[in-house]
Amino acid sequence: MSEAESTLILLDTHIWIWYVAGDARANSHDFLKLMSEKISAASVRVSIISIWEIGILTWKNRLTLTYPPLEWVHRALALPGTLVEPISPEIAIDSSYLAGDFHGDPADRILIATAKNLNATLISEDKNILSYCRKHHLPVRAIR
Repeated sequence: MSEAESTLILLDTHIWIWYVAGDARANSHDFLKLMSEKISAASVRVSIISIWEIGILTWKNRLTLTYPPLEWVHRALALPGTLVEPISPEIAIDSSYLAGDFHGDPADRILIATAKNLNATLISEDKNILSYCRKHHLPVRAIR
């Protein structure tokens, strides 16, 4: 778990994919309960960088989806309660100046900056993200 829960949650790319696909990795009772609560309150966000990342991962053949990437994204976004969060100038700059020594993956940096700017809890299973957020007292939560 993490610091105090925020009203909004931001799903890391892999969490979003697992959830939409019904993957067993996103099947924990606590996570599904959280999603149900947040969806009914329209408090689930997905960063636009996650859509870019899905495109890159499918292009590199590191991710296989049930539909072509753009169709998958449109179908996933048609599900109730999830909104796309754009990259604002504040998020773009904040991602460049994360405190401490965080790796250079732009998608991870933008996800952290987005969660920070929204005051959202970042939902992830990425050990680097979880560790960084906990170290810097940013709301983060693992699903398992």
